[in-house]
Amino acid sequence: MKNRWLPALVLSPSIIMVGICVYGFIAFTFYLSFTASTILPTMTLATESNYERLFSLRNFFLSVKNLGIFSVLYIVISMLLGMFLAILIDQRIRAESLFRSIFLYPMALSFIVTGTAWKWLLDPSIGFERTMRLMGFENFVFDWIKDGEMAIYTVVIAAVWQTSGFVMALFLAGLRGIDGEVLNAARVDGAKNWRIYWRVIIPQLGPSFISSFVILAHMAIKSYDLVIALTGGGPGRATWLPSVFMYQYTFTRNEMAVGAASAVVMLIGIAIVVIPYVRREMRLNKGVQP
Repeated sequence: MKNRWLPALVLSPSIIMVGICVYGFIAFTFYLSFTASTILPTMTLATESNYERLFSLRNFFLSVKNLGIFSVLYIVISMLLGMFLAILIDQRIRAESLFRSIFLYPMALSFIVTGTAWKWLLDPSIGFERTMRLMGFENFVFDWIKDGEMAIYTVVIAAVWQTSGFVMALFLAGLRGIDGEVLNAARVDGAKNWRIYWRVIIPQLGPSFISSFVILAHMAIKSYDLVIALTGGGPGRATWLPSVFMYQYTFTRNEMAVGAASAVVMLIGIAIVVIPYVRREMRLNKGVQP
């Protein structure tokens, strides 16, 4: 009996803390989205729907539009680049561990560090543009970070640089898990390397694609620190994402209820991405159990 209850006793403090600090605050935020909270939380329910006000705000739809551009480019480029790097490393090259470390190193940095570094690199007065002009290319222009139409793409560049190495590791693990006998049989049949990858290897990387997509999608939805460090949400509101919108309306514009409503919408977006993946993994785990 003692051994039976010991794991529950050991885990109970963690379960209680998670229940309060994670799910408790999620429930509190959900409640705030129906209140008249402004600069401080209040328990008084609002007479008008904060969600109706949220969906009527131009700034919110601007942030959703930016999220669509950012997330699509970020996910697609990161997955393609990560798979390409994984295929290159899978060729059993020399110093493989060194290259793996180099490609994975950016993931060890915080998004604040990444945003600050790329802000310097993309600044026309001290970054790429300045360097190219000093090298003699007087007409070279690369001022995307100052351009309201192109600034969102600088966020994509920085985000892809940071996470493509992590995606590479996921695909490399998938490549190393493919049965070598299948590849040898394809080579015996005279298939070329590119056809082997296209017809045999890539179709077997489904779990790596799904895992990469889920991780990148939830990182895109909750992106905040990278945007703040890189562009500060500017120029103007050109690089606002829903997370930036939520912070601005909650802590700067003193519309906490609207900010809470936007946070709930973001949570629903993350749940739509994550829950099907979790259910799939649970079904697979049940399938392998005796």
